[in-house]
Amino acid sequence: MPNVTRLLVENACYHVMTRGNQKQKVFLCDADYGAYLAILKKAKKKYRVLVYAYCLMPNHVLILVYLKVICDISKFMHWLNRGYTYYFNAKYEKVGHLWQGRFKSKPIIKDDYLLNCSEYIESNPVRAELVGDISKYAWSSYKERCLSGKKYILDDMLF
Repeated sequence: MPNVTRLLVENACYHVMTRGNQKQKVFLCDADYGAYLAILKKAKKKYRVLVYAYCLMPNHVLILVYLKVICDISKFMHWLNRGYTYYFNAKYEKVGHLWQGRFKSKPIIKDDYLLNCSEYIESNPVRAELVGDISKYAWSSYKERCLSGKKYILDDMLF
């Protein structure tokens, strides 16, 4: 089945999703989550991408991004996923694919959906019953966005 052309919209945010191959876990310990976030921080700088929300789940990743240059989403995600795959395969002495196919992305045009998308992304661990309280999950942007003044990964929204 051929790939569908990715919808790219100027001045839009994107809800980006990528999942482990065959729904396998892609984060096996805390150091793995930290490594992904470090690679994400480098990728967003390299590709001039603003990150508004994220959640790293054991077998998938959700990110809310704004693209300063719309054509860079594929390059950004390729660089991010390839970098983490290299880390993961070297650490666990694996070879081959870590991620299941192409990442998915949905453009977000309306402001109210943007806020709902942030909440949806950050509340993923509660819906998956990994934690009962969203503030207890270490690998989402909730604490950084809502409880801390210090920015590590997140950017201030432009609008």
